[in-house]
Amino acid sequence: MNCKKAKQIDLVPYLKKQGFRVSKTTKKDIWFFSPFKNEKTPSFKVNISKNVFFDHSSGIGGTIIDFVMKYNNCSIKEALVILSEDTFSIHQQTKRIKSETKPTYSIKKVTELTNPQLLNYLSNRKINLKFATRFCFQVHYSFSNGKELYGIGFMNDVGGLEIVNIFNKKFRKICLGKKEITTINNNSDVVSIFESWSDFLSYLTLKKEIPKENFIILNSTSLVKKTISLLEDYMVIKLFFDNDEAGNKATDFIVENANGKIIDNRIHYKNFNDLNDYLMNKN
Repeated sequence: MNCKKAKQIDLVPYLKKQGFRVSKTTKKDIWFFSPFKNEKTPSFKVNISKNVFFDHSSGIGGTIIDFVMKYNNCSIKEALVILSEDTFSIHQQTKRIKSETKPTYSIKKVTELTNPQLLNYLSNRKINLKFATRFCFQVHYSFSNGKELYGIGFMNDVGGLEIVNIFNKKFRKICLGKKEITTINNNSDVVSIFESWSDFLSYLTLKKEIPKENFIILNSTSLVKKTISLLEDYMVIKLFFDNDEAGNKATDFIVENANGKIIDNRIHYKNFNDLNDYLMNKN
């Protein structure tokens, strides 16, 4: 079996066949209790249309191949052998998805962060690598020209990947797939909201732990309107936006439209561009 055929295996029936429990189903996603840990609140999500998963408890996501590699601690070659040993249903995309424009990129593999240049990038930004390797991963991909690239990947709620890659010895940011927010559920009535994953990881680095609260990473301030329906039940909403016009507008929008106690934490880094800039310049 090759990678192309393996990715056509429907992930949901595969997980059910392995005995993993479904917790809830929405129009877009099916939530399982994480196969990687014992938990009371489900954190493992499968996007039905895209046939990809994201495990919020470990920060790992990808295709069925990535799941088998993680779960069995094996190589791609061994994962393909495992998937070829049984018969599974083939993933059928909806008509809406079939009509979408074919992606101009191809994801080759998703692994744990090990590349020295990528780790160096994170270290230079003073981000704790323990948190970075939990919530981010290494993505290898190519565009139509066939040249393979790699970068730090952070997955959003619809399987899109926020990427920081190395191109011509310079780091640049792109998004593979659809732009969307990222939500991380720790079953809390407190939520912290960030513009980017680097600010989210900077927050964890400053705290030296993962606080018992939920997180929303916008991945773009243009998506701030999508948070309002998610904020209805929170007692406390903590904001960590940039000190610029876009950050001001996002803050004002949430203050005007959300309930609960809203805390604008920019007062703690008012002389810096953003939370990561504060972390990098903190004594």
